[in-house]
Amino acid sequence: MSPSISIVILTFNEEHHLPRLLNSIKKLNACVFIIDSYSTDKTLKIAEELGAKVFQHKWMNNHAKQFNWGLENLQIETEWVLRLDADEYLTPELVSEINQKLPTLSKDITGVILKRRVYFMNRWIKHGGYYPTYLLRLWRYGSGKYEERWMDEHVKLDFGKTITFSNDFVDDNLNNLTWWTNKHNNYATREAIDLLNIKYNFSLASGLNAELSDAQDKRKRWLKEKIYTNIPLFVRPFFYFIYRYIFRLGFLDGKPGLIWHFLQGFWYRFLVDTKVFDIERRAKKGIKTISESIREHYGISVE
Repeated sequence: MSPSISIVILTFNEEHHLPRLLNSIKKLNACVFIIDSYSTDKTLKIAEELGAKVFQHKWMNNHAKQFNWGLENLQIETEWVLRLDADEYLTPELVSEINQKLPTLSKDITGVILKRRVYFMNRWIKHGGYYPTYLLRLWRYGSGKYEERWMDEHVKLDFGKTITFSNDFVDDNLNNLTWWTNKHNNYATREAIDLLNIKYNFSLASGLNAELSDAQDKRKRWLKEKIYTNIPLFVRPFFYFIYRYIFRLGFLDGKPGLIWHFLQGFWYRFLVDTKVFDIERRAKKGIKTISESIREHYGISVE
């Protein structure tokens, strides 16, 4: 018996990634929904040719809101929902595991935690605390939704228990480094807003108090909110990079690993701190609230 699954994918100009992803999930016999933010490339054509149901919806400034819109508006009739990003794909081993195990799970199991494997410049990033990363990506429809945070959003289950499957899904973005840095520049703005919200609590719909379902997620969230945010700006990126690259053996990931851990573990974190500093500086100078400063200078409404 095949599992009853709907797969929901958010897209914007993903013509390079979408064929790989859709081909990787064929043997799940799933209902595939694409929520597209008005792509200008061949994304829609590829999705339709490969059998996906395509819906277009204006980007809502963060992944959680966009995905929750899908949960509320798509005609999902399956028992399970799987969330995947366009630059991800399932290994054949994970597809087989889902097909074999999912139909046999007891009703009290409402979420399945999957292991993510990250590739960067064709190198599997095995160290620096990056493998395995456990993420709740598969859950019974109606049992949960994404907490509405600006960054690091996770599925929050309203009831039930979780189980962890053994095999991996893969995150391997094929775009060039210019695209990657532009993407992380945008991420840095959202991460800065998230950190400022922890400090000032200006957004009530932030999911700050959400009860996460996975122990790794809970630990990372606690470290971020209770430890990392209390280390001074511009100091914490140094500590974080040293922790990842030296103490978590990131140096074993070779040259691609050096680039990855430096850019993602230091440059990105330093950029986030710079944006936090900039927003607070502008708010103080203009005698404005933090949310007013974000709206005026970054064009994002956070209330």
